Amino acid sequence: MSVARCQAEVNSREFAEWQAYRRIEPWGLERGDLNAAMVCAVVANVNAAKGKRYKPSDFMPRFDAPRRQSAEEMQRRLMGIIRMQEAARGKHS
Repeated sequence: MSVARCQAEVNSREFAEWQAYRRIEPWGLERGDLNAAMVCAVVANVNAAKGKRYKPSDFMPRFDAPRRQSAEEMQRRLMGIIRMQEAARGKHS
């Protein structure tokens, strides 16, 4: 639906109600990100060092982040994931 059509068909009160509902019950891609983040948190916590706990919010994409990751930061994070997977394979072998 276009913005103009939405403005013509939905008053500000109804729009505010939909915004409030979406904050309580996200849908679409945001819900998918949340579901994936929950799975990531479970996997990370199963393989985490003692005392380290992850939350789903640690894995939620942040599109409003003030800066982008450098290639070096991305590589460091990827290598950390690879090390975690290798450690998990060694633990379960």
